[in-house]
Amino acid sequence: MEERSWNEECAVVGVYNAPNAASIAYYSLFSMQHRGQEATGIASSNGEKITTIKDHGLVTDVFCDETLKKLKGFSAVGHNRYATAGADSLSDAQPIFARYDLGEVAIVHNGNLTNAEKIRNDLIKEGAIFQSHMDTENLIHLIAKAKEENLVDRIKEAVLKLEGAFCFIILSRKKMFVIRDRNGFRPLSLGQIQNNDGSIGYIVASETCAFDLVNAKYLRDVEPGEMLVLSQKGVESHHIMPKNPYPCVFEYVYFARPDSHVFGRLVYNIRKAMGVELARENPIDADIVIPVPDSGVAAALGYSQESGIPFELGIIRNHYVGRTFIEPTQQIRELKVKLKLNPIRELIENKRIIVIDDSVVRGTTSKQIVKILRDCGAKEIHMKISSPPTISPCFYGVDTPNKDELISATMSNEEVCKFIKADSLSFLSLEGLKRSIGAKDYQFCQACFDNNYIVR
Repeated sequence: MEERSWNEECAVVGVYNAPNAASIAYYSLFSMQHRGQEATGIASSNGEKITTIKDHGLVTDVFCDETLKKLKGFSAVGHNRYATAGADSLSDAQPIFARYDLGEVAIVHNGNLTNAEKIRNDLIKEGAIFQSHMDTENLIHLIAKAKEENLVDRIKEAVLKLEGAFCFIILSRKKMFVIRDRNGFRPLSLGQIQNNDGSIGYIVASETCAFDLVNAKYLRDVEPGEMLVLSQKGVESHHIMPKNPYPCVFEYVYFARPDSHVFGRLVYNIRKAMGVELARENPIDADIVIPVPDSGVAAALGYSQESGIPFELGIIRNHYVGRTFIEPTQQIRELKVKLKLNPIRELIENKRIIVIDDSVVRGTTSKQIVKILRDCGAKEIHMKISSPPTISPCFYGVDTPNKDELISATMSNEEVCKFIKADSLSFLSLEGLKRSIGAKDYQFCQACFDNNYIVR
């Protein structure tokens, strides 16, 4: 995995009509920890009051039996955060809680509002006082200011003023509201929970891997432009915006867990197909194929099977490396890579190696991976990337670098290859990526690869 300020997108979960809703939200957030490690939080409702607990850190750092006991109720929303908008402070952790004239609400959000600054400035001019830097807080003010008398209509009025990428889950004291933007940039799925007393509950989550852990049954994806209202009556569907699906293709490339079904497809199968296409487009003679763990594993398997070149786990990843606070000298930067990724010399020495990674952002980590493989005695190193060159930043919920920091936006493939000091470098073509997904009649947002933005 290339070192990115592709900071992972956030994870959201909502649980309704389950006696242990906060615990189910906790396990769901644990399964989606890969989507955000900066902060986590859960808000629960018992029908009379909403209680919120949130803090910096991983899910297992913030929550324990004692804290979960405080989150009583039949419904809950949760959030894992990796900052894509806002500052690094606890006020920017979610859920966001507010009291207003109709009662209490807690909101979680995955995505990024492209018109957030304009809405925020207009609201401030009208007297609104913001407590955070997040674009999510705009929705609370818009709901509070809406003219409609009931919350359903207020949410509709507020959401129609928003542009960009958003999956919102809004918890009131008695109901839950789930909204996905008209383009469906970010994934969001609906599942069903079988309670011990025989009653039915519901779960909504960014990825279906959350359903597997809590034994929920996948029902369907929330449609682009759709709002679900979860109440004691069941699930009501409101199509509040005309849908124009452009889901984010990078979910398949890197973000989602390989065991999740995203946008109706199993991520593992698509990543493996990317490796097959990469082998067909970029054949080369070598001794072994190794992945950059973990996101390069499935593609490397596909490449190996298609090419007939043996697959080996030539690099082992340490999953327990936290942040280091040592001064970031060049020596420490190289040590940080070694802390995370350790090559097996016996597999590498005197071998011609194909290295499969999912993407290249700045190129710095790819360069260091090549170096540690050279130091292990690799004879040749051929870097192969299972996605096209990243040439543009994302404005839909991914904290990417500026364009001038994206190495493929400023250098040719040959120049990038020279920079990382590999023997060769090749990328999967955009057409190859589309073939891997197998979606002939389905458009994906691929602005990071083609600079074609759906919303600005």
